[in-house]
Amino acid sequence: MAVTLSKPRLSSTFLFLCTLLCFSIALVVSAKSDGFSNIISPAKLGLKREKLTHLHFYFHDIVSGRNPTAVRVADAAMTNKSQTGFGAVVMVDDPLTVAPERNSKLVGKAQGIYASAAQEEVGLLMVMNFAFMEGKYNGSSLSLLGRNTVFSTVREMPIVGGSGLFRFARGYAQAKTHIFDIKSGDAVVEYNVYVFHY
Repeated sequence: MAVTLSKPRLSSTFLFLCTLLCFSIALVVSAKSDGFSNIISPAKLGLKREKLTHLHFYFHDIVSGRNPTAVRVADAAMTNKSQTGFGAVVMVDDPLTVAPERNSKLVGKAQGIYASAAQEEVGLLMVMNFAFMEGKYNGSSLSLLGRNTVFSTVREMPIVGGSGLFRFARGYAQAKTHIFDIKSGDAVVEYNVYVFHY
């Protein structure tokens, strides 16, 4: 008497689980390295606990005199006819101090550009680094990139990164004009900066 044995059937659940396992292994292997990048643990970089820091300082934008800290480096043909200065680009190396007085303690420099980017109001595109040179933040910097409507009482702009003790920084800056001299064009702006960083 001959007995015919049927092939064992694999359940669909078992096949699904095997496929899922193979896909997961392939995903982990491919995510590990692609030749020029690796996924690493934040602990490998010494990143422990995220902090929130508040910085308060005064930004001195000096456009007048023999040694200005902000100079126009470009403009459009229509800039001088525009009520908002649309098209003007200004390079800055402005002092950051602990108090509004120009001779107060220097804590850093604002280095970068601002450009008049609005035709209907005075709205600046701000692209700059706050490079600190005081205390534990000496050598560290924060990068600001945002819109500054200078005649608003308080302007908020994003902090998009940083270096040194501000690596992986993210947050925002609030700017409030302290003094604006219409005759000279010089300004002192109070900044409150709030950043998360490690």
